[in-house]
Amino acid sequence: MNNNELQRLTENLAIKYFGVPFKHKAYFNQRLRTTGGRYLLKSHNIEINPKQLKHFGEDAIVQIVKHELCHYFLHLAGKGYQHRDTDFKDLSAKVGAPRFCNPTETYESRANYKYQCVSCKANYLRIKRVNTQIMRCGHCGGKLKLVKVFEK
Repeated sequence: MNNNELQRLTENLAIKYFGVPFKHKAYFNQRLRTTGGRYLLKSHNIEINPKQLKHFGEDAIVQIVKHELCHYFLHLAGKGYQHRDTDFKDLSAKVGAPRFCNPTETYESRANYKYQCVSCKANYLRIKRVNTQIMRCGHCGGKLKLVKVFEK
């Protein structure tokens, strides 16, 4: 699926589930990491994480687009478009849009460093390097030592 196909899919889903045309742009954004998609308040465009398509297929993209369209139409109507708003919850339930998407990466897969407490042997995975002179064990307050650096 490319950006043109995603645009057509978004336009079709807007008509099918909301009965209103989608008049802005929908496209894939390679830089998205922790989210399936996002609705941009200023431009009213929708960005989709292409990793969702790669990992979970077109059905996942359909669900994410429906979720983002809920944000889109509620924002344009001046209603509550945030996740916590009743308007958003009601519309999401009505069209069958999911609250969350499946994660493509876990924290463990992104971790670059493994630390271990010298006293209680508790393990800590971290993406960024930590200063072992300052940081202490959260369980017992003992010193941490670098055990492993993961090569990526």
